Amino acid sequence: MTQRAPFDVHADADAQAWLAAHPTERPRLVAYDVHWCCGGAKMCHVSVREMTRKDDPEKYVRAVSPDGTPLLIDRRAAARLPARFGLTVRGIGRWKHLDLALEADQWGDLLYT
Repeated sequence: MTQRAPFDVHADADAQAWLAAHPTERPRLVAYDVHWCCGGAKMCHVSVREMTRKDDPEKYVRAVSPDGTPLLIDRRAAARLPARFGLTVRGIGRWKHLDLALEADQWGDLLYT
């Protein structure tokens, strides 16, 4: 991957509260998974989650949010993400989770190009 400018990651108020309520020793990462279904369709899934032991840090680009939260971004996603993007919280109840805050065309670039 070519060198690019660092990411400008910002967390909205909900994301900041979620991060404060869910501290972690490990960095969070933007995971990017691609699966091909039997009909040949490409299925992309992006999630923001805590790093696990199985994750190879060399497969990720480093970023930091303004509050100092370390964030690793899958190189495949990093090539498609805008230089400035946000974090927010989505879901309800126990399914609340940290997610990317992107405009519709930015989601399109990330998932469908």
